[in-house]
Parts: sequence; C-alpha cells; structure tokens
Amino acid sequence: MKPQSSIRKTRLSSYLLILFFIIFVSILYGEDLICIFRQPFQSTQQLEQQIPSSREEKITHVPFAVGETAGSCDVFAGKWVLDKAARPFYGESECPYIQPQLTCQEHGRKDREYQNWRWKPHGCHLPNFNATFMWEMLRGKRMMFIGDSLNRGQFVSMVCLLHSVIPENAKSMETFDSLTVFRAEDYNASIEFYWAPFIVESNSDNAVIHRITDRIVRAGAINKHAKHWKGVDILVFNTYLWWMTGYKMKILRGSFEDEKKNITQMETVDAYQMALKTMAKWVEKNMDPHKTRVFFTSMSPSHEKSVNWGGEPGGNCYNQTAPIEDPTYWGSSSRKDIMRVIRRVFSKMKVPITFLNITQLSEYRKDAHTSIYKKQWSPLTPEQLANPVSYADCAHWCLPGLQDTWNELLYAKLFFP
Repeated sequence: MKPQSSIRKTRLSSYLLILFFIIFVSILYGEDLICIFRQPFQSTQQLEQQIPSSREEKITHVPFAVGETAGSCDVFAGKWVLDKAARPFYGESECPYIQPQLTCQEHGRKDREYQNWRWKPHGCHLPNFNATFMWEMLRGKRMMFIGDSLNRGQFVSMVCLLHSVIPENAKSMETFDSLTVFRAEDYNASIEFYWAPFIVESNSDNAVIHRITDRIVRAGAINKHAKHWKGVDILVFNTYLWWMTGYKMKILRGSFEDEKKNITQMETVDAYQMALKTMAKWVEKNMDPHKTRVFFTSMSPSHEKSVNWGGEPGGNCYNQTAPIEDPTYWGSSSRKDIMRVIRRVFSKMKVPITFLNITQLSEYRKDAHTSIYKKQWSPLTPEQLANPVSYADCAHWCLPGLQDTWNELLYAKLFFP
C-alpha cells in the first residue's frame, strides 16, 4: 500500500497538468473561445433588434406580402405599350367561365389588339403574374370580390388567370343566389364573387333580376350582405356605376319589409359617403389587419361621348380600336367628387384598405369595351341595328383585356406592396 503523501503528490501533479493544459489552450485559442462563449448573447441581442415592438408590427406587417415594389414607384401611373408576344395571358375560348356578355370575339369582334396592350408603370415593372405561386399563397384561404357587374368581370378575369393550373377534376364553379364560388380542391382555396352593387342593402340586390331604374338604398344596412363575408381572408370591394343615375339618391330609413316606407332623397355624393362609411365600420370591426387584406377598386370609367377625346360628335366607344394617348385625359363619366369621398373616408380608417386606383389607366382604354360585341339582353330593333352607336355597351370590358391588368395590379399590391 502506497503512503498517503504519495497519493496526494500524484493527484496534485494531475491537477497541475490539467491546469497547465487549460492555460495553454486558452492562450492558443483565446479569441476563438471568447467568440464561442459570447455568441449566444450576441445572437439574442440581434434577435431582439430584429423583432419589432407590437406597435411597429401593426404598422409594418402586411399579410401575404413577400416583397415590395421597387423604390416608391406608383404602379398606377404609366402608359400602355403594345406587347403581342406577352398579351393576352389566355385566349377567350380557353376560359369557359367568361359570361357571354364579355366574349367579344365570339360575338363578332374582328380586331384583337385590345387584348395585346400591357400596362407599364413609370420607373418600375409589374411583377410577373404567377398562377401557381398565387394558389400556394392562397392555400386554405378565401378571396372574395364584392360589388357590381364590373367587379364580377374582375372576378372572372382572376379565375381565367388562375384556373388553367388546376386539374379539371379538382376545380368547380357554383352559384348560390348572390354568391359565386370557384374552388381549387388541391389548395382548399376559393375565389368568390358576391353581388352587392351598392355594398349596402338596396332594392337591386337580386343577383339575376336587378334591372331597376328607381333605385333605393337602405341607410346603414350592411349585415344582410356582410354575413357572407365573414371569414374571408382577402376582400376586394367596388361600387360606383349603380350610383350614377343622377345627382339625387333615394334613401330608405327603416326596412324594405315595412308596409309604410320612409324614403327620403339625398345628394348622391353624400349617399355614397354614407355607404362607404358603413362599409368602413364593418371592415374595422370584422377584419384583422394582421391576417387579412382589404382592397377597394376605384371607379371604372365609361366612354359614352367621343367628343371627350376629340372624336366625332355623336360617337362613343363603338368602332374604337386604339387607346387614348393623351396622358392627362379624364373623361366626363368619372366623378372626382366621388374620388375625394373615397380618399376622405379611407384616410380616417383604423384598418388599412389598399386602394386600387384603376381609373386613370382605364380612362385611356376606349378600345377595350364590349361595345356591340356581346350577348344582348333583348332582341335589337331595326332602328338599333341600323345605328350600332345607339346600343353599344361602353361600360363593360371584353375578356381577355383590360380587367386582366386590374388583376395584375391587385397581384402586385397583394404580394409586393
């Protein structure tokens, strides 16, 4: 047996050897060790810097965004360029969802250049529309267009842009009263349209029978429609054309079911503001700005008077085959007082609404309307047939065509704001 003093000396030598090794390694790799041991603290600090406060997140977080438009480029300011190589995105016969009121080639239109114009913003390019990417971003989501027949045209355009990447057995289109739903089963996603030409309740809410000249809007009433909007992830509103029946609007105080109805008149611009405020309040109460997006498409212009762009008196969009080139052109159909109302209401909102300002760029497109090349609601008289200008539709747009550009802009603002 070794004496205790020998054991102590052996242990002490071992400790000294270990200590010497630690000192040697520390000297040799000192800087690296410091970096290694400091790294977790640096990473935590960097992470804290990257995570914005809740207030900053409310301001900067934009749902669905994956990038941003270059610089401060205004995608709504630009010019039309002829691009026969890249436009149209689809052929008229390739999209079975276009209503016969919008299939201009099928109804006799011979020229095609209205399909070939591409919108080019000043100072930047619109992101390339990618249908597969959009479906991936919409996986498990609902996107809904709400408004009148012009918004329905934009809805159909979006379906035409997206449907071709979905297998035939995995897509469907169904209509339930005021609601039309296009579903992509593989993505558990839908693109939808809800008929509400005034956004609020009116006597024109029947999706099929609504050709009413004596239009009445119910003050502050939106829940009849809005109950169908709850749970939707992306809303795209529009309302304008149906308000333009004059400078007065009939307003119902109470219910359409009341035996004795209290109907008053209001200046159209004031009635429009009332409806927009009702919509804004509903959006603020029901839409989560951290998860959902709300868009509003500005007024779609019509081209009823060719004298507005220097054409012959008595003419309109009929037989027009090229855009207006004057960059300052603004037709008589687009009321700037309505635009001011939109700006005034939206500027006070707590929940942001993205404004799709398609008015100016659409003002140039006198060539893009359905004109006489559409299914007619009733047989034309001999007098009408002898004078095509008299029955030309200068409010709606051929597909493919202008409204595909509206959706390019929607795509840009949705994913690259």
